[in-house]
Amino acid sequence: MLKMLEAIFHGKIATENIDTTGHKRLRGQLQCDGGCDGCGACAAACPVGAVSVADGKAKIDYSKCVFCGRCVEACARKALVHTNHDALAQILADSAVEVSEAVTAKLGRSLHVRHLDAGSCNACDFELGAMSNPVYDLHRYGIAFVASPRHADMLMVTGVVTRNLEQALRMTYDAMPEPKMVMACGACACGGETYGSTYAVVGRAADVVPVDIAVPGCPPRPAAIIVALCAAADMLKERM
Repeated sequence: MLKMLEAIFHGKIATENIDTTGHKRLRGQLQCDGGCDGCGACAAACPVGAVSVADGKAKIDYSKCVFCGRCVEACARKALVHTNHDALAQILADSAVEVSEAVTAKLGRSLHVRHLDAGSCNACDFELGAMSNPVYDLHRYGIAFVASPRHADMLMVTGVVTRNLEQALRMTYDAMPEPKMVMACGACACGGETYGSTYAVVGRAADVVPVDIAVPGCPPRPAAIIVALCAAADMLKERM
């Protein structure tokens, strides 16, 4: 107890640098080397249909990938491996460049975000909460979450869109002032294939509202989400 109190009153927390490289044990982007013979075992093993084989090489759709590692285990030639780099968010509107190229100066920007959980398992939501702790300190970038869509510049959607929340998602989007943006956060919101096709699931966020930025991952790391939010702030400045 005494050690805990001492840590609270005298401890210091170092704010983490924000980049797209995680811990060495992170299951990040997949890398396929020259050993691939196009057998398709990785595609057959993928539970969400994120892996396909084209031109004799494995291709990954990161909007669907949950980074479970089953494709790596299924590869007999060990040609497919995980790196410790985040799968980069993609700007779906206005530009096809990757988000990392759009991140510039950290000053002179402001972004207010309204978060909507459309049917997630809460993993992405926990990562969103972690962005506000002293390690990541989201507010140093001028980015904050707001309680009303009428105060928001961007709508962040987590989870597959369920039928019970489809109308809520549309109403939230319609209530936002122009200019506005939408970010799909996590494999469920980006790809909509995590739970397959059921009566309760409408699909991905883009099936209901226009999505500008997609952040893959299951769940995406706080640092990867912050990188995408910084790019969103740059996009907002260009639209105003």
